[in-house]
Amino acid sequence: MNLVVDLNADLGEGAGHDDELLTLVTSASIACGFHAGDAGTMRQSIEAARDRHVAVGAHPSLFDRQNFGRKELAVTPDEVFDAVTYQLGIFQAIAETAGVRPNHVKPHGALYNMAVHDEKLADAIARAIAKNDAKLLLFAPDNTALARAGEANGLQIAREVFADRNYLGSGWLVPRSRPDALLHDPTEAAERVLRMLREGKVKSADGGDVDVRADTICLHGDTPGAVEFARVLRSRLEQEGVTIRAPESSK
Repeated sequence: MNLVVDLNADLGEGAGHDDELLTLVTSASIACGFHAGDAGTMRQSIEAARDRHVAVGAHPSLFDRQNFGRKELAVTPDEVFDAVTYQLGIFQAIAETAGVRPNHVKPHGALYNMAVHDEKLADAIARAIAKNDAKLLLFAPDNTALARAGEANGLQIAREVFADRNYLGSGWLVPRSRPDALLHDPTEAAERVLRMLREGKVKSADGGDVDVRADTICLHGDTPGAVEFARVLRSRLEQEGVTIRAPESSK
């Protein structure tokens, strides 16, 4: 295979093994304070990624530290636009002081899940990014409201798939409330990712195939065993001749 893909992890969330993950991933999505982290952790995470030549991006969330940003809340598009604008502004300023130009934006948790289906919330996110810096890539699943909103607002999309999550027959992720939401075997996950790259398909929890397209592969940094998971996945992909590198904006 002559394939190129990015490995990304959500960092700056207090999981305790960011340094190890930064030796394995090529992009880091860094918490912006609404679900985890603060100005200090943003700076430390950005500098650590910079020193390891890992691309950085903002990981904005709903304002919900109590539930780690994973509970869907009743929010308006204006509230989402303001929340993303606020978090991006802080993140961009801190990155600038560290001599780093952010590469992407990936919404976190419930905000991401809601925007995948809700066109108005997706548009609010995409508009906030475009008005801040239209060169920023938007990480989003292919053929979703979030990806379409990004394209409509002139953003370049890095299509995201998930190595450590199971998929529904509908094409979206198994809810975390279900016991089969997470995939725990890194060897199995690596084979699934290879099939995503080779065939553009993944077997769902329902038994059927789901079409996927992958520019970047997510590994959740707060998942137990995340480091070993990332190590096995990267090793297997490289054995198969896959090039691992961060996506770049063509703008």
